[in-house]
Amino acid sequence: METIKKSTLDFMTALSHNNNRDWFIKNKPAYLDAKENFESIIQEIINRITQFDPIMKGLEVKNCVYRINRDIRFSNDKSPYKTHFGAFIVRGGKKNADKFAGYYIHVEPGKSIIAGGAYVPPKPWLSAIREKIDSEPETLLKIINSKDFKKYFGTVDGEKLKKAPKGYPSDHPNIDLLRLKSFLVVNEVNDALVLSDRYLNHTINVLQVMKPFNDFLSEY
Repeated sequence: METIKKSTLDFMTALSHNNNRDWFIKNKPAYLDAKENFESIIQEIINRITQFDPIMKGLEVKNCVYRINRDIRFSNDKSPYKTHFGAFIVRGGKKNADKFAGYYIHVEPGKSIIAGGAYVPPKPWLSAIREKIDSEPETLLKIINSKDFKKYFGTVDGEKLKKAPKGYPSDHPNIDLLRLKSFLVVNEVNDALVLSDRYLNHTINVLQVMKPFNDFLSEY
């Protein structure tokens, strides 16, 4: 079974202490080895996702994994590299992150997560989600109140409006959900689990529980 190697986490730890181009170039073989390790895990995750979410069939790793280079144009932090590996598995690849909910895999020493949902959906999509919550609240509530959902995610996360969105009363029974500007779920994973042969199965279990939530957000 594919596993995340300790050397992959070690590389990211070292990079966090040496986040500069000279060090990165000198240690590029270690980066390429870590990148290959992460991508092999993502490929296996895609393969397994297609068994319960067939719309992901044909999806390629290269269309899901994010580059390690940071976009520093508008950031005060000029560190050139991310200190994690990330991939967003969504229909059509990560370019469709503003259209459909998906599955996000993030591997970083001490900060690994399995997450998903809709991150800052554009206004038309966000409006559609709110309309669906208003018209089909029982569907979403059944999903997020299930035993397994609560076990893995606790609750739905995301930045919220301070007041009710336009068109909805402040005393709406599901106002907390309607005020959300993102609809996210997060399962935190410690390093011991990331490095174990249980990580892959745990990830798939989490994503299977996430699927009905993603479906609710994407079917609009």
